[in-house]
Amino acid sequence: MESEEKLAQLQMIEQNMQQFLVQKQQYQGQLIELESALKETEGKEKAYKIIGNIMVSTDAEELRKELKEKKEMIDLRLKSLDKQEKLIKERAQKLQAEIMEEMEKK
Repeated sequence: MESEEKLAQLQMIEQNMQQFLVQKQQYQGQLIELESALKETEGKEKAYKIIGNIMVSTDAEELRKELKEKKEMIDLRLKSLDKQEKLIKERAQKLQAEIMEEMEKK
């Protein structure tokens, strides 16, 4: 594979890493919001949640269950992103090493 192709691949990998970072930050923000909401509902029988443009009263235990499920889903997504990010970093490091090796030969 030509060095130019490898450089192009490396640039694509870097763009993917940026996208992963943005996604990861969004999920981390959602996670913080969910943890805060869970903390606020502790020890309460009634709570409120927003549905569309209105706020409705709901059972706090039911809301906590819903929030915990959302938190678990986001945790799974973050773990998946971490695994993908690790694989992409490894691929980038391998490409960088190959490019450096080819440059040293010239």
